[in-house]
Formats: sequence, structure tokens, C-alpha cells
Amino acid sequence: MLGIEWLYFLAALAAIGAFLFVVRRASEKRQLGEGPPGRQLREAARGGDADREEEAPKAGAGEAPAEKEAEREAPEGAEGPEESQRLREGLARTRGGFVAKLGRLFSKKQIGPEILDDIEEVLFSADIGPTTADKLFTAVKSSLSRDELEDPDAVWAVLKRESGRLLSFDAPPVDTSAHKPFVLLTIGVNGVGKTTTIGKLAAKWTRAGNEVLVAAGDTFRAAAVEQLEVWAERAGADIVKGKPSADPSSVIFDAIRRGADEGHDIVIADTAGRLHTRAELMDELQKVRRVAGKAQGGAPHETWLVLDATTGQNAIQQAQMFKEAMDITGIVLTKLDGTAKGGVILGICDELGVPVRYIGIGETVEDLRPFDADAFIDALFEEAPAQRAA
Repeated sequence: MLGIEWLYFLAALAAIGAFLFVVRRASEKRQLGEGPPGRQLREAARGGDADREEEAPKAGAGEAPAEKEAEREAPEGAEGPEESQRLREGLARTRGGFVAKLGRLFSKKQIGPEILDDIEEVLFSADIGPTTADKLFTAVKSSLSRDELEDPDAVWAVLKRESGRLLSFDAPPVDTSAHKPFVLLTIGVNGVGKTTTIGKLAAKWTRAGNEVLVAAGDTFRAAAVEQLEVWAERAGADIVKGKPSADPSSVIFDAIRRGADEGHDIVIADTAGRLHTRAELMDELQKVRRVAGKAQGGAPHETWLVLDATTGQNAIQQAQMFKEAMDITGIVLTKLDGTAKGGVILGICDELGVPVRYIGIGETVEDLRPFDADAFIDALFEEAPAQRAA
């Protein structure tokens, strides 16, 4: 009898294990989104056969499924009505933060110059950081007369304009074709969505017809390497990985050299997000940067810091920490759809003085969006006080 019970127990364990495996694979597929595998899309984009329109349709295709796919494959930065709506929906919780509090101040039938005190309190209690809060408050106080302070729309316009200035940089768009391979170094602490961001970028760029290679440089965390392998397979990208706890610099060096030898267009390098001390982590990242330059002159061509919007002002502190050690050229802000602390983007840009390149407003590849400062500000300050009152 004991033997039969033992067999039943083992069978139950096997069933539970199979169920968990299916759930995990379904979650991974949902994150990447629907559509053909990345390598098929890349081959379709480069080929000229009759199957091209089925696998990578262009805008204007006649059938509804093709039109839906074409929307997903629209040029990055394109901002049509549906994309604008998706952005507004993705920023709904962010609007519920300090912007909503400001909106409630202006919803009163009458306001006066004393509203300055209320604005100051909202700004300095927000997750934008004290320095940025002071800049916005000073702009309102210095640019409006006493009479204008009684006009909610005038105050709202100043806050919107100054917020837009904080996010706008005279920086050219990233040209991945300027180097072969183009080397992107991604940095950030564990848990911010760095590996997932790499996977989504790989998927986007393979769909655009690029040969992409990812370097599993976070060798201290086995789960990061495994996750990156899944993303690379789904995106149709190649991957270079080392042995557990191998020197991250050697992995990234090998990846860049392989990218050059095999004709890859883009190499995306993951890096460690946590070592025993802050100094040790920064030393490791500086070493990675030096070794990348030895593998290819001028590499890395871009260094993007990935930050988690849900951490609020902790994201600003992380930005300050990485700024001390690395030449950061761009920001990727993830998880904006899940927090009311998304206003931290103002403080991050103000602190680093570098442009935001991508924002994450959902789980799918399409929800990692090229950042458009004007569209972002329009979605954030969606309703002026007069519209709200109406």
C-alpha cells in the first residue's frame, strides 16, 4: 500500500511541475506579444519574395490582420490617434499623481495668489525631487502676475510648458546604422526591467530587419542569463554567454568581436546590477566600458540607464549614483503604467541632463515606446482646468 501511495505522490508532483512550466511559457509569450518570430520577420524584411507581405506587412495592406500588424511595425516615433490613445491609457496612473493633485487645486471656482502655497506643497511632496520642484515653482512665481495667478489655465500652461522644457533635449535620434556593429551598453540595478528591456529592443530591431546579438553580461545572476536566452530565441537574435560567474567584460568583448566577424548590425550588452558594494559595481561597469572600446573603437556607442518608475525618488538617487561612474547617453524608464510616481521622469532628466530614449507602459514589445516629449506632456497634462470644470 505504501508503494502505491508513493507512486500517487510522484505523479502529483509531475503534474504540478508540468502545469508550472506551461504557465511560465505562456507568460513569456504574452510579454513578447503576438506575431511571427523575430527571425522570420527579419528575413521577410530583407527578402523580396511573395511571402514578404504576409510576415511583415506594410501600412496600407488590404486585410484587417495585415493592417493590425502594420500598426505594430510602424516607424518608431510615429504618433497616430491610436498610438496617442495607448499612451494616454498607459499614463493614467501617472496622471493620478502630482498632476491630478494640481488639477484638484485648480478645480475650485475661484483661486487667488495664495494658491502659490498650495502649488509649492504639491510640488515638493511629489516624486520629482526638490531641485526640480523648486524649478517648476519658481517658474510659476516669476512668470505670472498677481492677476494671472487667479487664472487656473494660465498657471496650468506654465507648469505644462516648464515640464516640457525639462524633458526636451537638442539630441539627435539614435542612428544604429552609423556603426557596424552598433554597440549598446545597458546599465541599471537588478529588478528595474533591464533584461526585459533588452529583449524588447532586440525584438523591435530584428523586426526592422537588423541582425541583433545580445551579450549576457550579468554573469553573476543565472536567472538573468536564462531570461535573456528566452528573449533572444523569441526575438530571433543570437546570444553570447559565459560560464556562471565568468568575467562580464570578457563576455561582452567576445560578443562585440563576434558581432564584427559575423556581420551583426547591433550588439546589446547586459551588465551586472548588483555586486557586494556600490564601489565594486561601478568599478565593474567602468571595466566593461574600457574593454568594449578595445573590442571595437568607439564602443559602446550608446550607454542607456534603465530605471523603474515605481521606485519614485529612489530612481533619481540611482541616476545620481550611475552618473558618477558612467557616461550615460540615454534613459529607459520602465513600468510607467503601474505607478502614480511617473512624474519622477522630470527629476531624472533634470538631474542627468540626458534624453529619455524609451518608456515602458505595458508588457508587450509594442509597449516599449520611443519617447516623444511633446506627446508625453500632452498625455500627462491631458485636461486643462477649464476642460476639467466643463
